[in-house]
Formats: sequence, C-alpha cells, structure tokens
Amino acid sequence: MGIYAIRDRASGHRLLGASRNVHAALNRARFELGMGKHGDRVLQAEWHRNGVEGLAFEVLELVKEREDAGFDYASELMALEQIHRELQGVAP
Repeated sequence: MGIYAIRDRASGHRLLGASRNVHAALNRARFELGMGKHGDRVLQAEWHRNGVEGLAFEVLELVKEREDAGFDYASELMALEQIHRELQGVAP
C-alpha cells in the first residue's frame, strides 16, 4: 500500500498514483504498456520507442498497516499522493 511513479527517463514526464497494492499497480501498468493500451500517451510512446528500459517504475512511499481497524487508508493514500505531487510538481 503506497505511492508509486512511472517516469519517462528521456523527458522526465511522470505518472503518480496511489494504490492499496503498489506492486500490482506497477505490474498492471507494465502489462498495459506492453499491450499498447496504457492511458498515458507520453509513457505509451516512450514504451514504443525504447521498451521497458525507457521507463522507471518506482515505489515512492509505502504505508504501514495499522493495528487500528478504523484507520482510514484511503484518506492517508490521498494525502500522501497530494504531497508527492506537490514535491515533484506533477498535476493531478
């Protein structure tokens, strides 16, 4: 559970996201890119030019599981994603 980024190594373009399963989200993105079906056109174009080597798949921050059953993970992930967007200058 946490925040991830997919970065175009050539241009620096980034896609930031939050997920309850970061590794699965990155895996899904790799699959979509490989199939030519990813929603981010810049990243898809870079994949077509240079393949996986043209992109960096990064886990930026992981959220630790809490013992408190009432902890609001969705709000925590949204807040962390916003912080990372501001730090990296990425629009929502």
